[in-house]
Amino acid sequence: MSHIVLLGDSIFDNAAYVAGGPDVVQQLREQLPAGWQATLKAVDGSTTSGVKAQLHRLPRDASHLVLSVGGNDALGQSGILGEGANSVADALSRLAAIREHFGRNYRVMLDAVLAVGLPTAVCTIYDARYPEPSRQRLVVTALTLFNDCITREAFTRGLPLIDLRLICDREEDYANPIEPSVRGGKKIAAAIARLVAEHDFSRRRSEVFLQPRV
Repeated sequence: MSHIVLLGDSIFDNAAYVAGGPDVVQQLREQLPAGWQATLKAVDGSTTSGVKAQLHRLPRDASHLVLSVGGNDALGQSGILGEGANSVADALSRLAAIREHFGRNYRVMLDAVLAVGLPTAVCTIYDARYPEPSRQRLVVTALTLFNDCITREAFTRGLPLIDLRLICDREEDYANPIEPSVRGGKKIAAAIARLVAEHDFSRRRSEVFLQPRV
């Protein structure tokens, strides 16, 4: 039997955004086989620096860790989207500095998670859904910098990856521009359940998991 622990931010800790509907961990429990468990340690608003505290007092029978974090790190740097630049090179240089800073933070955080010694999977940051097309375009483009760091770390370490960009791909998957709705949470939960059931962690080989539309 498995006991899955969810780490990270409001992608998993989304109860405050679903108007009394089931949150991700509740929907995951409903999709797991009989006898399996799921525990929420993710905390709304967390960044990469906050994940280490979530590792304290893990369930003694925890068998798998699933991590979704980075969106709030990106949100904290979103002010750059409104700044001017003297040249394309100047703009790219600023973006490169942000990418490098996040990459270091994500690497340190992931080292701490893997030090626990449990099978671990990570998630990309999804594209969000802003109503203004121009802002949506900028956000999706900027998030590629952060997702490049996440995917590189996952593939370098042979970790399975849940690509939330391709799972939460419709407006109804979002309760607001940056939080998953009940529908989106159901799709995320289904991907986690499938990953834990199907992935062979002993091979230490990366595999990308998606969930068909529901």
